[in-house]
Amino acid sequence: GTIDDLAELATALRAKGISLCVDLVVNHTAREHEWAQQAIDGDEKYRDYYRLFPDREMPDRYEETLWEVFPDTAPGSFTWDDELGSWVWTSFHEWQWDLNYANPDVFLEMFDVMLNLANKGAEVIRLDAVPWLWKQLGTSSQNLPESHQILRAWRALMAIAAPSVAFKAEAIVAPDNLVPYLGDDDHLECDLAYHNQLMVMSWSALAEGKGRLMTQALSRMQPHPRHSTYVTYVRWHDDIGWAVVPEDAGAVGLDAFAHRAFLNSYYTGEFAGSPARGARFQDNPVTGDARMSGAAASLVGIEAALKSGDEAALDEAIRRHLLLHAVALSYGGIPLLWMGDELGMTNDYSYRDIPEWTADNRWMHRPVMDWAAAEARNDKTSVSGRIYQELSRLIALRTSSRRFRADNHPTALTHDNEHVLVFRRDGLLGAANWSSTDQTFDYSLLETAGVREPLDLITGGTPGFHDGRVVVPALSMLWLVEGTP
Repeated sequence: GTIDDLAELATALRAKGISLCVDLVVNHTAREHEWAQQAIDGDEKYRDYYRLFPDREMPDRYEETLWEVFPDTAPGSFTWDDELGSWVWTSFHEWQWDLNYANPDVFLEMFDVMLNLANKGAEVIRLDAVPWLWKQLGTSSQNLPESHQILRAWRALMAIAAPSVAFKAEAIVAPDNLVPYLGDDDHLECDLAYHNQLMVMSWSALAEGKGRLMTQALSRMQPHPRHSTYVTYVRWHDDIGWAVVPEDAGAVGLDAFAHRAFLNSYYTGEFAGSPARGARFQDNPVTGDARMSGAAASLVGIEAALKSGDEAALDEAIRRHLLLHAVALSYGGIPLLWMGDELGMTNDYSYRDIPEWTADNRWMHRPVMDWAAAEARNDKTSVSGRIYQELSRLIALRTSSRRFRADNHPTALTHDNEHVLVFRRDGLLGAANWSSTDQTFDYSLLETAGVREPLDLITGGTPGFHDGRVVVPALSMLWLVEGTP
């Protein structure tokens, strides 16, 4: 469509109480972009919009400390372009040219694009690939202080020109590097950021049947500033990168590399007894690491259970799916629901028949909408109906309580049962049992959230007790508040 179509869409969405979020790629442009084409034509102004090199001397020096984003399909970080007559920095793919933010004109041009989007009705601007904005020799050229300074400057300017516009950072980085993209109490940066660590640790806990690593990793994260919050999610359009760091793994007796290898084995279904049907993405022969593709429903076992006709396995897979979403809905922030997950849509293998997609298996979890499944969402006996009905109920429960508001920060609690994630928010205690058997936690944890006579919001009843401990059913979650049924 056209930019005018976008403005009409924004108006229609706002009339229904929906804010338009636009994805803006700020790290690079396509080779076909007007700026890149003018650079190819020899315009020195636009050649300086990119990181260009006449030979391999500097690219080779940079690559001593860079890591490859797509080692399998796009190795290296520089591409020779015959028409350009130069090497150009390409962190991602050869047709995606990194911008040169050492040139102030690039900063101003990009902000002008943001203002234009705001004028057309965008209320949230998703800033893609922000960790890569600044390049510095001898570093990974990721998460550098200058990248944060650029974001803070854009934030300050937007606060003057269009203060209601929010920034969402696409910063899928290690946990210690994530919180800075939200700024601090004295410096505004982005308003929202993806809670990649919550997502990764949820999948890790589900595979292991234990919440111990998740508790460790979440409890070590610094709280986000008061003006910002996270976007929480189970799946999204990209792969899962296993952000398991040695500091966290070692604290619970795991080896980080071995655990990442286990997760890849488990979610591809190679691990004995695993019901998952994912696929490795970007196997890196140098590091031995890989990432994971696959729809949530296929990763939790719904695809395998449907194929085998095993009703018991299907019931368990659906509980896994709902558990993951119950955690994302309750841990803190604004929950994101990936299209198809509300219906339990499985991997879409039709991407293999499209030549330009065949080499990128992430298309298996970027499906064409299954309208037949959507039509069956009100049938409580269908898979899509069972998932849709329960997710809708959980969302309604979340919406009805201020305990889930973004500024009510969660705290992961260390306790004596490694199978259960327990977290505290003011007036609420959340407990997620990642095990396939019932588990318990000590009653005293309720008091840390100000809960003495617990009511489970999810079931509407009092939780079970055994020997002074609260019972969490297998592959289930409790949202405990003060109250009586």
